[in-house]
Amino acid sequence: MLTRVLQLACLTVAALWAPLAAGQINYKSVMPDGKVIYGDKPAPGAVRVEQLKAAPSKGVSISSPKDAAAVRQMESSRAGRQAGGQKVRAAEEAMKRAEAAMAEGKEPGEGDRIGTVSGAQRFSDQYWERQKRLAAEYEVARASYEKAVREADAPPPSSHPGPGTVSPEGTGGGTPGSAGSTPSRRGQ
Repeated sequence: MLTRVLQLACLTVAALWAPLAAGQINYKSVMPDGKVIYGDKPAPGAVRVEQLKAAPSKGVSISSPKDAAAVRQMESSRAGRQAGGQKVRAAEEAMKRAEAAMAEGKEPGEGDRIGTVSGAQRFSDQYWERQKRLAAEYEVARASYEKAVREADAPPPSSHPGPGTVSPEGTGGGTPGSAGSTPSRRGQ
């Protein structure tokens, strides 16, 4: 009777383990005393050895329409987070390029210095205009980066708490920028 229970337990474990080892070859070894051993290689001293190949797993199966909707919502949310992350990375790269251009533009080039009456030199108007333009481009890139970070940190529209509700952080709900919301400070 005990042998029968052990055999059933081994079969149950093997049945549960089989999908995890999809495509992997397993062996069923029957020992001289009748004990069955499952493993990834034949047991030494086995009377009989059978090679078992697990059926490929079909992945996750969804049991109800509600579960299917939840899976679609999670996939949509994940795709949104990935897109937000890509926007943040792209905006960060643009900000770095603008910062590098601004640093490079500080070095005077040909025609950036003009002589004065006293024999000294000063920077030309062209040089100062370039500095203003590069600084403005950097500020635009920085603002774009900060906006991308805020958008990536913001919860999806369907999960915003309604007006007058209290969110888990203890702040009131409502629209972004209202008295009850606090912006994210990531990346500052």
